Amino acid sequence: MLRSRWGSLASVSKVDQQVLKDVSRSFYVSLRLLPAPMRPATSTGYLLARASDTIADTAGIPVDDRLDLLDAFSAELAGKESNRRREQMKKFIARQTNESERVLLERLDECLNLLHGLDELQADAVRNVVTTIISGQRLDLVRFDEAGRGNPKALRNEEELEDYCYRVAGCVGAFWTRIGLLTLGSRFSESAPEDLDDLGVRYGMGLQLVNILRDLPEDLANGRCYLPVADSFDSAALAAAHGEWLKHAAVWLESGRRYASRLKLLRLRAASVLPALIGDDTLALLEAQKGVPLGKVKVPRSAVRKALWRALWWPAGRVPNR
Repeated sequence: MLRSRWGSLASVSKVDQQVLKDVSRSFYVSLRLLPAPMRPATSTGYLLARASDTIADTAGIPVDDRLDLLDAFSAELAGKESNRRREQMKKFIARQTNESERVLLERLDECLNLLHGLDELQADAVRNVVTTIISGQRLDLVRFDEAGRGNPKALRNEEELEDYCYRVAGCVGAFWTRIGLLTLGSRFSESAPEDLDDLGVRYGMGLQLVNILRDLPEDLANGRCYLPVADSFDSAALAAAHGEWLKHAAVWLESGRRYASRLKLLRLRAASVLPALIGDDTLALLEAQKGVPLGKVKVPRSAVRKALWRALWWPAGRVPNR
């Protein structure tokens, strides 16, 4: 839909744009809105993180094998050749039921070549953020290894939840700032980098928290409860925790709108605020459920298109605060 309107992604000249589009869904729109200098590192980072997520989530593969492949992938990110990773990858590829994820794993070497093509500082930023994300995915596998379907294990406290949200998403906020400053310099923002980092980290954590709240029924069925409750079978406690963390998510998404308001370029502001606007719509759907959702809540494509239009006009007084 947006291919002719926004032009091509220079960052994925060696990797089919359709692969990026298929695995990133609505985030693909943000990537295409970004100013061209930010796209190579941001797109490469997303593809590598999405590949590691696919590895961590591949059903039917023992947890120890998934951890082993994540470790091999991390070593390769650090510059160590890994024939072991290539051999291990074959059985992971064979287990993929999602075509786009299978293709992504098949073309992982091309994604790594994109990393090698970045300048040193941008490549270092990509390695740092993807390594942090993998640490969260690895922790997730270890933490829930003994849980099973119908026997959900809950996180112990809010510190564990916040740490997880930081590792798999909050770190992306700081990465976004670093790539923006490296590629755009003074055209990125006049705010202090540390202030942008603080807002960006909370923003990323908020987006992950929205996913957690949205996916709660599915996670419970798979033995995982990211909400810190004493008893994951206590429906009243789950509903109370769900409502409380909805409030946290709304506050963290507000940090995203504040972050975007400090950016200079229209396309950059639109790309940065769009996930917050989609997150707002998701929270509204979750709040309408008045408790733990009975099934997965998903913002329709029509709402994503409207959010894109609002992002392009933002912050010209047309996006109401929640």
